[in-house]
Amino acid sequence: MKLPRRTFMKLAASATALWAGALRALAQNYPSRPIRLVVGFPPGGGVDIVARMMGQWLSERLGQQVIVENRPGAGGNLATEAVVRAPPDGYTLTYVGPVAAINASFYKNLSFDFIRDIAPVASFIRVPNVMAVNPAVPARTVPEFIAYARANPSKINLASSGSGTVGHVAGELFQMMTGVKLVHVPYRGETPALTDLIAGRVQVIFIPMPASIEYVKAGALRALAVTTTTRSDIMPDVASLNNFVPGYEASTWYGVGAPKNTPEEIIDMLNREINAALADPQIRSRLVALGGMVLAGSPADFGKLITDETAKWAKVVKFADIHAE
Repeated sequence: MKLPRRTFMKLAASATALWAGALRALAQNYPSRPIRLVVGFPPGGGVDIVARMMGQWLSERLGQQVIVENRPGAGGNLATEAVVRAPPDGYTLTYVGPVAAINASFYKNLSFDFIRDIAPVASFIRVPNVMAVNPAVPARTVPEFIAYARANPSKINLASSGSGTVGHVAGELFQMMTGVKLVHVPYRGETPALTDLIAGRVQVIFIPMPASIEYVKAGALRALAVTTTTRSDIMPDVASLNNFVPGYEASTWYGVGAPKNTPEEIIDMLNREINAALADPQIRSRLVALGGMVLAGSPADFGKLITDETAKWAKVVKFADIHAE
C-alpha cells in the first residue's frame, strides 16, 4: 500500500525526531563504555606513539578506557572502512593523517569518501619532513641540489617508504614545483629506505624528522631542508624548503575523526579534551620531542586542513600520474 505523501512526510519527520532524541540522550551519557581508536598502521611507529599518548589522556579525562586498535593495510584504508561502517555514537574513532588526503586520489574506486564519511574531531600535531641526501651527493643546499638534479635528469634516485606515502608525494611535489626529474624507488617502510640511502644506493629522501634526526646528527645523512613553511625548533640550523621553493609544504599531521552523524556534542567534548592535552606542559613537551608542532583548533579548523590537503595532493597525483597498483 502506498502511503499518501503527507502521511509519509509526517512519519519521516517523527522518525527523524526520534533519532535526534536518541542521539541527544546518547551524548548526555557519553562515554559509558570503552572507546576504540582505530589506527591504520602497525604498533611502534610515530602515529601509534601519539595515538596511545592521546588515548591515555582521554582515558583519564573521560573515565573510560580508550583502546588503540591497530588495523594496518591498504595505506590506512582498511582502518577507515571499519570506522565508516561503525555506528556514529562516539565509541569508534579513527586516526587521521595525510594518507587520508593522499588516498582520496591515489586509490581508485574507494568504498568511501573520506571528507563526506568521516567527521573531523581534532588535530594533534604537525611534524616536518626532512629533505635529506647521502653525504656523497655534491649539494649542500637546496639550490645546489636543484642545479645538480637539472644537470643529471632521471639519474638521481628518490627513496620513499612506499608508493603513495607522504614521502613519495612530497618528492613528487618537489619535482612538480622545481621541474627536476628524479627516479622514484619505493621501499617497504622507512628502515630499508634509510639503509639504502646511507649506503648510497639511493640519493635523496623526504622523511619524517623523528626517523631521520639521529642519522643527520651522526653525519650519516645531510639535511638540506625541512618541509614545513618555517624552521623546526628541533633542527634550527636547517632551512625551510619554502625559502627556496616558495609555497612548498609537505608535512605529516596527526588528528582524530569519527563516523559522520556522530552527535556534535560528542565531537565538541572530544575536541575540548584533546585541546586540553595539547595545552598540558607534559604532553606538549613529549609531542615537541617527537619533532611535532602542536596543532590545536576546532573541528572546523581540522576539517579545513583535511579539505585543503586533499585538494593539494590530488593535483600532485594527477601531475605525477601515480596510482595504487
